[in-house]
Parts: sequence; structure tokens; C-alpha cells
Amino acid sequence: MASEGSKVSWHPALTVDTTTSEYWLNWRVILCAIWVLITMIFAFFIIWKYEGFRNSNRDTAETQQPEKAGFLYEDETWKPCLRGVHPAWLLAFRVLAFAVLLILLVATAIFDGGSIFYYYTQWTCTFTAIYFGLGSSLSVYGCYQYHKSLGGDKVDNVEGDAEQGICSTPAVLGESSNSSAKHTSSSEEFNARRPAGFWGYVFQIIFQMNAGAVLLTDCVFWFIIVPFLEIKNYSLNVLVINMHTINAVLLLGDAALNCLRFPMFRIAYFFLWTVTYVIVQWVVHACVKIWWAYPFLDLSSPYAPLWYFAVAVMHIPCYGVFALAIRLKHTLLSRWFPDSYQCVK
Repeated sequence: MASEGSKVSWHPALTVDTTTSEYWLNWRVILCAIWVLITMIFAFFIIWKYEGFRNSNRDTAETQQPEKAGFLYEDETWKPCLRGVHPAWLLAFRVLAFAVLLILLVATAIFDGGSIFYYYTQWTCTFTAIYFGLGSSLSVYGCYQYHKSLGGDKVDNVEGDAEQGICSTPAVLGESSNSSAKHTSSSEEFNARRPAGFWGYVFQIIFQMNAGAVLLTDCVFWFIIVPFLEIKNYSLNVLVINMHTINAVLLLGDAALNCLRFPMFRIAYFFLWTVTYVIVQWVVHACVKIWWAYPFLDLSSPYAPLWYFAVAVMHIPCYGVFALAIRLKHTLLSRWFPDSYQCVK
């Protein structure tokens, strides 16, 4: 959504006092509150039903049961999707993305002031920067594990594969032992790979939250706010344009390189992220007489319930488009690089 708040730029007009009881005690607020409450209940139910937490995932890995929805291996947080690509390339991309977003956030704060973090755009951009910062840390750990495996674990002509955590059986064993070797390799791969820990799951959840949030941010800005600003003859500056494009570009770039899974049920976290922003906005407006960052959030409008419902529905296609991009990646890269593509579809 928009970061249109420079000192000489357009601000939404303050049309009503939001601190009065009359503003909050009416049918519009009640209906919007019902939308928000239903969304929260739906999100928490989905998380409770499908989220696989550490204990259940560890049991799955140890007993070789079918993986549950949301399962994640530790190495999937830092290894690239192609076996021949060194993890340092993904690390370099994440460090670069973190630096770019941090510079963009600082520059925007200096130019527009701290109140710029009143917008959903800056919330999402900050959260995306946190994603790349955490991802850089996990990639550093991954590179350490990669080089640690390459530097040792070579006994009797059996060398550990740093990326897969499996053992390669020498060809001199002969064709007759191929079946047994494959079974042993598969079993060792299963046992060698560790389920992700707390930060691994936090990292994956942040990735999926940002996936929907950056597209929602950019879609609302370019398709709803920009046409309105054009009517008002408001000119966009470079910071505003970059803020509503580069976040999605960087996240899609990371999605193209990484090995993270994308379970659909985690749209629930995306809903909760937006609900949190809306509730914070309500609390701020109940305490302080201030303009709304986005006019469609103004509860004094008779169309407010429709706007809230429409924005809630927009979460589904925004999240779905990113999911389709991930599926397209699986289809193309598994076709172009069938021997080295290692993501779980």
C-alpha cells in the first residue's frame, strides 16, 4: 500500500474525529469487526488443524512416516534448488536483498519521517527485510555445514554429499548391488537430514506471510491508490515506486533460488498479519485524532464493510498468484534440470 506521505505530498483528509464514541458505536463498525473476527477464527482454526510443529515433525522423521503438511528439513532453509549451485550464491543474494531493503527503509524514513511506518507498505517491507536478515544467518550456517561435510566424512571410498546428506556407493561394487545400494542410500538420506528447528519454521512462515503481503501491497497501490492519486494530480517519486516494486522482485528472486516448500494452509498467517495491522490502526484511531493511512479503512464511510470484505477476499488471489509462481518454478526447473533439481513439489 502507499508510502505517499512526504512533507510536500498528498495526505488523506481528516474528515471526522475518530476518538468519539459515536464514531465506533454504529452498525458499520460492528459489521467490519465481524469480518475481522471471522477472519481471525478461520486463520487460527487452519493453523490448529494443519500446522506441523517440532515434536510431530521430529516423530515423522524418526519413524519414516509420511511427511505432514508444513514439514521442513533444516537444509531446505539454506540450500539452493539446484544441486550444482553452491549455497554461497543464495547467501550472497540474501545479503544483497537485506542491504537493499534496509537502505530503502532508512532513506524513506529520512525523507518522509518516522510516521511513514504508519503504512502497511513499510510494515511489509520491514518484515521482508527481517526475512532476508534471518535467511542470511541461516545461509551462513548452511555454508558452514556444507564446507564441514566437504572437508571430512570420507571413509573407505564413501564420500558424504554435502547438499543431500546421503552417501554415494562406489561403482566398483558392481551392477548386482545397485538395488541394495539405492535402498541404503535412500535410508541414509532420510536418517541424515534433520527436521528444521524453531528458527527454520519461523523463517518459512515469514516467507509465506511476505509472499502474500508484498503482492497485496503492490496490487492495492498500483490498481486502487495510484488511479486515485492521478485524479488528484499527485506525482510519484522514485522512493514510492521502488518501495512498491522491489520488495516483490526480491522475494520472487529468492523463491526462484531457494528450496523452501509452500504449503497452502499458511495463508492463515497472511490473514493474521493483515488483521494485526487493522487492529493496530483501530487502536491508534480510537486514542488519537488522525487521518487514515488508507481511505478505504475509514469506518465512517457507508461502504466501509464492503471495502473490508473486498480487501479480505483479495488475500486469496494474491497468495494464489505467488503459489502459482512456485508451481511454475517446480515445473520448469524439474524439466530443464531433471538430474539436479532437488525441491519437494
